[in-house]
Amino acid sequence: MARNQRTDQREARKPGTPGPVSRWMQRTMNARMNRKIRRGRGTFMGMDVLILNTVGRRSGEPRQTPVAWFPDTDDTRLVVASGGGSQNPDWYANLMAHPDQASIELPGRDAVGVTPHRLDGAERDEAWQRIAAAQPRLAKYQSKSDREYPIVRLTPR
Repeated sequence: MARNQRTDQREARKPGTPGPVSRWMQRTMNARMNRKIRRGRGTFMGMDVLILNTVGRRSGEPRQTPVAWFPDTDDTRLVVASGGGSQNPDWYANLMAHPDQASIELPGRDAVGVTPHRLDGAERDEAWQRIAAAQPRLAKYQSKSDREYPIVRLTPR
């Protein structure tokens, strides 16, 4: 009986929704990466990484997510909402729901408030070309996805 209940719970999840073990693994890996960034080491798989501080769109709880970033101008950074499979990652939804509460932490530095701006049209296309040239792996992931990855410019407040 208990086995069937567990099976029913797994089958009741939305397709693409991670299970409890996957969520635990993600939280553990994120916490480890956040510690590395705060100690001044901010690269992963050849990409620069920052900590994106957001507020949960439903919970209102603080969230801290390591995210790869790409240079834009001297003081702005670009992030790509590529994770999450067929859906945008949770950090993106949180960022867009509470843009006035967002901040970033660069390796070894204190948090700085940022204003997010989703890029569209030609502005997005130009940014995507630079990002894909810097990290062809992202272009490969994008080509296999049913959705266009959002690109967000983070401007210090």
